Amino acid sequence: MLDAEPANTMVMFGLAKEYEKIGQHDKVIAMLEEYLSLADDEGNAYGTLANAYLMTGDREKAIETYRKGIDVSMAHGHPSMAHEYRLALDLDLAD
Repeated sequence: MLDAEPANTMVMFGLAKEYEKIGQHDKVIAMLEEYLSLADDEGNAYGTLANAYLMTGDREKAIETYRKGIDVSMAHGHPSMAHEYRLALDLDLAD
């Protein structure tokens, strides 16, 4: 499907979630970075992307991504998602 419509953000997001299910975190990162360059995501992709960064050992990118996700979630009226990302920063990524 992506070959037929390379800029289809719905397909990109769906494919990233499938990569996540099978543990292909590098592919999740590549797909979601492309997705976020094209889509006006409301916050959900940032949590998936941050987790993929954590799974590949890139803690700093995970922190940066969670922070961006908080901002985007709040801007789109999703305070509970922003709270979830704050908890991830506080619990999972505390120094």
